[in-house]
Amino acid sequence: MTMRRWILGATLILAAAGAQASDDYAQQVAGFIAVGRESNLALRAAGADVRRAQAQLDEARARYRPIVSLSARYSRANGGRTQALPVGDLVNPAYRTLNELLQAQGLAPRFTDIGNQEIRFLREREQDIKLSLTQPLYAPAIGAGIAAADATLAATDAARAAYERALQRDIEVAYIDWLRANAALQIVAASRALLTENLRVNRVLHDNGKITLDQVLRAQAEMLSVEQQGLDANNGANLARNYFNFLLNRPLDSAIESTTAPDPTVYVDQQLAALGVAALDASDARLEQQALRARAELTQIGAQVRAANATIDLERATFQPSLAFAVDAGIQGEDYGLGSGQNYAIASLVLDWRIADFGQRRSRVASAKASMERVEIAQLEIADQIALEVRQSADRLRTARASLDTALARQKAAAEGFRIAARKRDAGSIAQVEFIDARSTLTSAELNLNLTRFDVLVRLAELRAAVAL
Repeated sequence: MTMRRWILGATLILAAAGAQASDDYAQQVAGFIAVGRESNLALRAAGADVRRAQAQLDEARARYRPIVSLSARYSRANGGRTQALPVGDLVNPAYRTLNELLQAQGLAPRFTDIGNQEIRFLREREQDIKLSLTQPLYAPAIGAGIAAADATLAATDAARAAYERALQRDIEVAYIDWLRANAALQIVAASRALLTENLRVNRVLHDNGKITLDQVLRAQAEMLSVEQQGLDANNGANLARNYFNFLLNRPLDSAIESTTAPDPTVYVDQQLAALGVAALDASDARLEQQALRARAELTQIGAQVRAANATIDLERATFQPSLAFAVDAGIQGEDYGLGSGQNYAIASLVLDWRIADFGQRRSRVASAKASMERVEIAQLEIADQIALEVRQSADRLRTARASLDTALARQKAAAEGFRIAARKRDAGSIAQVEFIDARSTLTSAELNLNLTRFDVLVRLAELRAAVAL
């Protein structure tokens, strides 16, 4: 009974430790994602696109409101068209006749000759100041434009949401890659320590005449090979750190807060429970339905369908007339001033109706319909792509989980084989080649286990992103 309790207690402690590691890892990743949402440049650019689309929608709605404008003009003219009026030629003969009649009666002549007149169509000086108000009364194109702008805003916002989902996945995967690279560095460092000890032992054995020099040189060459592995691992860690900091828009060499990687099996079970499935077996259909409900790409393409339909309505609206009310009030004349002869006001109803354009509008409507058809086809294609992505992500996660048990068994077998080989080496009863092979097998198995453990976490992050959890 005491042994059973001890085993149960140990099991509970390990489970609690695994759950704590999972919580710490999830909180760390959530914190990085929160930073990325605020600082990532591409996501901020996508937010600017959304604000631009919102401004365009506000502009489209404002077209229903009146427009008030003030204009002022002052002109100086010289030359231009003129019109001659032969007023003198027409009137002067009559004036002379009247003067002759007056003289015949002994009266003084009263009428003098006048010259011909010339009218200039351009004033030498002129000013015109007016205040104009225009109010649309009937304009079908405005409503269609609002619908198109509203759909464009929805599509732009969905595109930003889709990028944000991809960014969350990329941040988590980049962090996993950094943890994996650092774990690989530790494995290589442990291997280097083992080979350093192996080289020391072989030198002692050689000095005592128990082995030949070639075995010492082989041990030295193997240690140099691990040194090269260490350089590659260190470079991989630096690349992973740089890319992670790039996503967060931080200096590339910024330090990354580390945490203990969770047990892949425990963490996967927790996340699958959050997805509403107990296991990945035969659950692809449910995952696909979740993705088709939640993926922003489908929201985006649906909004693009609405925008294309609104564009068709916008082109069709050009076949209808538009009616507007306009009022102009101001002053004009040669000098600035108010009063009779200078003030004026005009009220107008303006009808605009294009009667015929010989196929131009029909062609634009046909083009808009073709664009609509293309977007509808893309909608079906994106739905199929999402279903395929979910299924592939689930398959990859299943494969990674299945490979984890094999990788763990391989590592345990290699570790035991190396332990036996090390004891034989210490006793001088094993060939150098066999010992080095045992060490290479162990390092390869540990690196493979490290790769597989973190690959499970990567595949889980990809599945969560594909399902849009």
